[in-house]
Amino acid sequence: MSMKAYIDEAESVLLHTYNRYPVVLDKGDGVYLYDIDGKRYLDFASGIGVFALGYHNQEYNDALKAQIDKLLHTSNYYYNVPAIEAAKKLKEISGMDRVFFTNSGAEAVEGAIKAARKYAYLKDGKTDHEIIAMNHSFHGRTMGALSVTGTPKYREAFEPGIGNIRFADLNDLESVLCRITDKTCAVLFETVQGEGGIHPVSEEFLRGVKALCEERDILLILDEIQCGMGRTGEYFAWQRYGIKPDIMVSAKALGCGVPVGAFLMNEKVGAHSLAAGDHGTTYGGNPFACAAICKVFELYEKNGVLENVNRVGTYLERCLDRLAKTHEEIIERRGKGLMQGLEFDRPAAPYISAALEKGLILINAGPNIIRLLPPLVIGEAEVDQMIGILEECIKQERQTAKH
Repeated sequence: MSMKAYIDEAESVLLHTYNRYPVVLDKGDGVYLYDIDGKRYLDFASGIGVFALGYHNQEYNDALKAQIDKLLHTSNYYYNVPAIEAAKKLKEISGMDRVFFTNSGAEAVEGAIKAARKYAYLKDGKTDHEIIAMNHSFHGRTMGALSVTGTPKYREAFEPGIGNIRFADLNDLESVLCRITDKTCAVLFETVQGEGGIHPVSEEFLRGVKALCEERDILLILDEIQCGMGRTGEYFAWQRYGIKPDIMVSAKALGCGVPVGAFLMNEKVGAHSLAAGDHGTTYGGNPFACAAICKVFELYEKNGVLENVNRVGTYLERCLDRLAKTHEEIIERRGKGLMQGLEFDRPAAPYISAALEKGLILINAGPNIIRLLPPLVIGEAEVDQMIGILEECIKQERQTAKH
């Protein structure tokens, strides 16, 4: 079948909840993807921050094949070795104490919300507790995760949400303080806002919120779904500041392609929140998904992934800063490590479409922002290639605008 035939068929059978680009992807190798016609694309999206190890990593593939031959799934009524090993590794790397595996980031957020509300319920027996989340945040599409997502356009058609959510502004401590009441049980935010425009949390804000939480026995929940698993140069972005949350959520690159997420908590929350019967999942923590997690951590260490992020991330920042200085269309570069954003003074869609035609995959983070989330194994040569193509696109669109 032709590319157009596949796309037409997709539009007739799939629910239209995505405005997809007119490309049918077929395979990947390293940091490149290929469509069904064999055209090659340099991937600076990595499946929205998922494929940290790049495509067709043979050791990763072999580990998954081996687990399929042993045990693909069993219920959580029984233990399995990959889940135990994956949880042990997550605990070791994060410094958290308890782990619950989910199938996605949104489900991890749901679990974190439930844990926070159960923690507060056990203190006073009340069910009217509030959570403070951030404006412009994004935490997922399920009803609980949507309720704490601070962008009204995602929520308004599905209101009312779970209720008792207040929104403050990231990096504005006073706005958080103004929304705290005696009902507040948690403060939740992404350590680096992704969908909301690539806004890193400031150390001052993070320390301030942590102090408020400790003072009032409010739980700090950090969403590391997109910015975690090495994307900013540490396993988790909060580790750069040494400020540990009470609850943390993870997903995306945690499984590097296998759908898996997790929420983690310290012992204080673990001992005084969710108990047997309070929460569960059919597929979460199954042997296949957890074998993927185990292999991901092994390959991160073996291949020096964090070291590569810090080296190439610094180079990427320098290149993007130079690009921003030489093109007046770019307002600002912001981000950490290999999670970067370029804000333009106009819609970013034409640049993204032009780049796709030239064999470069980019995505947006809001209408005017190009988001760059390459595989964490990217090299400086691929950064140069991306910069060259993006610069061509900017010049091309400038000429188009003149005419």
